[in-house]
Amino acid sequence: MTSATALYDIPGPRTRQRHFAYGILSTVLIAALVGWVVYLLFDTDQFTYAKWNPFAYEGIQELLLRGLGNTLKAFAYAAVLSLALGAVLATGRLSEHRVFRWAATLVVEFFRAMPVLVMIFFIFVALKVHPLPALVAGLTLYNGSVLAEVFRAGVNSVERGQREAAYSLGMRKTQVMTHILVPQGVRAMLPAIISQLVVALKDTSLGFLITYEEFLHAGKLIASNLDYDLPFIPVVMVISPIYIGMCMLLSWFATWVARRQRRSPKTEAVDVGPAATGTLLPGGPSAPR
Repeated sequence: MTSATALYDIPGPRTRQRHFAYGILSTVLIAALVGWVVYLLFDTDQFTYAKWNPFAYEGIQELLLRGLGNTLKAFAYAAVLSLALGAVLATGRLSEHRVFRWAATLVVEFFRAMPVLVMIFFIFVALKVHPLPALVAGLTLYNGSVLAEVFRAGVNSVERGQREAAYSLGMRKTQVMTHILVPQGVRAMLPAIISQLVVALKDTSLGFLITYEEFLHAGKLIASNLDYDLPFIPVVMVISPIYIGMCMLLSWFATWVARRQRRSPKTEAVDVGPAATGTLLPGGPSAPR
């Protein structure tokens, strides 16, 4: 049974009716917008056989599959390197040594403020790096800097008393981070991590600007060789659902990981037995009998 809180009151009958009306109105508006778009597509003959027949050719299908494979390859490299760079920079940001903390802060703030497209172009043009390494490097520097702040915020979100309790037991800082703070902080980090990885996946489409043959580049190449009006619309209608499906797959994976963490015996509550007589601490005095 739900109850009112300091920030939210349970709506009354009139409020529920008003919210129901808002929901109906929003649904009608969205349906009208979708219907208008579908009408425009039919009105401009976007579903005719001539415009969709080229996608049945084996050469075009191979081109799209090769572009999709290149997109996934660039994303895999960028995701792994971004997570590693984010962990390193977050460690520097959390360091007790001022020099490391300032250096990590400078790197994070610089690459977070720099547009990712500018970094990709600079690495590709000025440093004369090949398209794939240039794309991966730009995505890694930007997303790694953002993930560093995500990791830092996740670690700092753990209740301070747990850190102090761990130190009082004689644990070193590395042990506190790896056994206490990071495992609990991952729960708070996970949605933001997945959101940033989705951003990295979508930003791989910037590779077509530096002639990297990824998925969008393949679609652009197909559309530029079709000889009818508005050739980009069928191509976008093919490419967009695949991008959306990949992003939804990442979100599903995050949900699965979070559910698995909740079922993990390492994260479940452990029953603590009653106190018994005996030695209180290793090497310490025995409890009075």
